[in-house]
Amino acid sequence: MSSKQTEAVATIGVTAKLFAGVAEAAGRRELSISLEPGATVDTAFAAMASEHPALAPMRDTLRFAVNREFAEADRTLADGDELALIPPVSGG
Repeated sequence: MSSKQTEAVATIGVTAKLFAGVAEAAGRRELSISLEPGATVDTAFAAMASEHPALAPMRDTLRFAVNREFAEADRTLADGDELALIPPVSGG
């Protein structure tokens, strides 16, 4: 076998937690995503929106958290990370 045949394509696994309207749009509260190493929050969102197109229009209003800490869209994800998609919250 050549080395090309024996190389496995490495991926990272990320769990996405969805809240409120985001969960309603996707039809679930949690998604498991397989991404290429070096993927960012934005890459993960694009993958989710590809599978659940109703998420795409929400992109500009969402906040993200990685492992329960707010994160920017360019944050690199690691295997096992938890990504939360947080819609706007109004209070009063």
